[in-house]
Amino acid sequence: MMDRRFFSLGVGALVLSACGSNNVAAPAAKPRVQSVPNAGWDAWVDGFKARASGQGISQSTINTAFRGAGYLPIVIERDRNQTEFKRTLEDYLAIAASDERIATGKQMLGRYSSLLSQLEARYGVPPQIVLAIWGLESRYGARRGDIPVISALSTLAYDGRRGAFFEKQLVAALKILQNGDTTPANMTGSWAGAMGHTQFIPTSYLAYAVDFTGDGRRDIWSDDPTDALASAAAYLQRSGWVRGQTWGGEVGSAAARSATPVSVIQPQKPGPQFAVFKNFSVIKRYNNSDSYALGVGHLADRIAGGGPLKTPFGPDVNGLTLNDRKELQTRLTKAGYDTGGADGVIGSKSKAAISSYQGANGLTVTGEPSVALLQRLRG
Repeated sequence: MMDRRFFSLGVGALVLSACGSNNVAAPAAKPRVQSVPNAGWDAWVDGFKARASGQGISQSTINTAFRGAGYLPIVIERDRNQTEFKRTLEDYLAIAASDERIATGKQMLGRYSSLLSQLEARYGVPPQIVLAIWGLESRYGARRGDIPVISALSTLAYDGRRGAFFEKQLVAALKILQNGDTTPANMTGSWAGAMGHTQFIPTSYLAYAVDFTGDGRRDIWSDDPTDALASAAAYLQRSGWVRGQTWGGEVGSAAARSATPVSVIQPQKPGPQFAVFKNFSVIKRYNNSDSYALGVGHLADRIAGGGPLKTPFGPDVNGLTLNDRKELQTRLTKAGYDTGGADGVIGSKSKAAISSYQGANGLTVTGEPSVALLQRLRG
């Protein structure tokens, strides 16, 4: 079975680099996503409309969906410029289970306790797991995507690099519109067509989305996250979630001792070992990545009141521990060089702050953290 989303999702794609929101509000005002004239896209769309009609899409749906749609260069730009990198598990978990994301998750646990209890009763998936997926996928609804899905998918299908896949997603998106679940104007998402609070691509939406509110629409785009959270729970249930069983836990923890694990993994050395159960593999059906599944599991545990991991990861290649990197960021910010927060993850803002500090203090500009730099900042 194809993963829910065909592309690899690292921390950046999961919008994990930003802090959690305290409220599930509508996304910020949408920036203008400019389409441009493209005769090749126009011709491709004309041919596609005939193919879509042959797959049961009504002419009315096709006309409505493509009214105002256009070729989006920004989509191709983002497709071409996907950064190929791997964060360490330590960095991944530091962002996935940041203090802000944990705190917001706990708030949402209280706010949606009744709904989450209903979802657990029906689908067997614990509230904290549903919340963790929501937190990782869209920052609890704060980042649902603002690009028109019909324009994005048709642009990618026309481009042809993965044309067959995107055309399949485009047909599925038209079926969603034909079913009346949403409108073209409301059908927005990521540059690659992942939609709503829980970031379903159209084919996964058709297969797993549910109408939990009973209003006749499976609305994962609404400010009300009910259908989206139910859809995520339904996805996990349909993927084989074992009711009453944990995902796993750090070796030595109570969760890890609850039953015989499927396996023990240690993605980063030195670092903690994790005993994982079948439900760990089920989470990976949502996104086929050990780091993602560990991020969901660990964030879920923290939302439910669990503590941090007990086994340290050890110093990084620069000789700095996570706490060292947090201190470095804190001291740089205090000195007037904004790192964008102190999560211990040295991203682009932290590197820019380091470069600025180095340049202003007559140091060789590398943008890289070091023990010497931390000692200098300590004064």
